[in-house]
Amino acid sequence: MTGEGKMIEVILNDRLGKKFRVKVHEDDTVMDLKIVAGAKTGTRPDKIKIQRGNNVYQDHISLESYEVVDGMSLEMYYH
Repeated sequence: MTGEGKMIEVILNDRLGKKFRVKVHEDDTVMDLKIVAGAKTGTRPDKIKIQRGNNVYQDHISLESYEVVDGMSLEMYYH
C-alpha cells in the first residue's frame, strides 16, 4: 500500500448478500484492496476477484486508474 492518496471507502458486494466496507487509499492497487478485503472476510487475497460490470480489475492497476471513488460499490467474487 502506497498510502499517499486520500482515504476512500469502497463497498464490496460479495453477491451472497454480504456487503463489506473497506478503507483504502485512492492510489492503492487492486491487490492492496484485495488484501484489506481478505483480512475482513477471512479469505486469501489470491482467491478474491474484484470487478464492476463485466470489467475484471487487474491486481497491479491502481484504484485511481479504474476511477474508483469514495463510496463506490464493486463486486467481489471468490474463486
